[in-house]
Amino acid sequence: MRPFPAMIAGSLLAASSLFAQNGDLQVPHSIEAGSSFSIQSAGNGKGTLYIVGPNQVLERDIQLGQPVFFAQGSVYNAGRYLVIVRSENSTHQSTLDVTPANNPAEVSFLARPSRLPIGLHDGITGAIYVFDVYNNLITVPMPATFELIGPSGAKQTQSVVTRNGSAFTAMDSTPRQGTDRLTARVGDVASTRIVTQVPGDPCGIKMSAKPSGQQILLQTEPLLDCSGNAVPDGTIVTFTETYPGAQATVDVPLKRGIAQVDMPAHNGALLSAASGVVLGNQIRWEKQ
Repeated sequence: MRPFPAMIAGSLLAASSLFAQNGDLQVPHSIEAGSSFSIQSAGNGKGTLYIVGPNQVLERDIQLGQPVFFAQGSVYNAGRYLVIVRSENSTHQSTLDVTPANNPAEVSFLARPSRLPIGLHDGITGAIYVFDVYNNLITVPMPATFELIGPSGAKQTQSVVTRNGSAFTAMDSTPRQGTDRLTARVGDVASTRIVTQVPGDPCGIKMSAKPSGQQILLQTEPLLDCSGNAVPDGTIVTFTETYPGAQATVDVPLKRGIAQVDMPAHNGALLSAASGVVLGNQIRWEKQ
């Protein structure tokens, strides 16, 4: 068997409507990609068999009237093939449909995002595409499973059925910060993606104030999100001091879970702290 020149293959496809199609050429109606099969032609003498299909062209010299066998893996791209037998006196044609193999060999898995806050409803999404060993998209419906395991071992599972070779899921991010493992499984084939979960916004801010020389030392308690996870260092806390005729603000990043700052000691000043949209307690400063 040797490759058939692309230019001749194109000519055969363009002229296929001119060829006779009858019982003199026996071709399987359909085979799975990579399966073995045979083709039987009528008549006597020598001829040439051509199989022209998606990204694949085969040519073989044959003896008319004898079956021609093709081993496993000979025809592997899914699609419709044109089968042509040419001899000195005649040309016959038929078609051969090649379907994807039904055994999954690879799952192409896309998961988004790679990093997100905890506790988001449908925050983690995943999509899969299922292929056979020859990289054909398997379009027949197949059961698939998505499994999300959080840092604490808590598990979410969704069972779906592929449609046109693909399936989709949306899952909640788990309540604890850390690394999640999102796995998609079809048959015996699985693929895993890693999703990093970070704490959410602070659930509240508690601030204290005490004299510090001629100033006021403002300091927060350790900031936690609403699930009890420590808010990461570097998160900005804004301290505000409002007093008659003026206002001062200072942005301070968390360090070891807390934020602190020295501010002027104005009698009767209103002191507050905030991070994003989360407001803390307010303190009215009176001269000590």
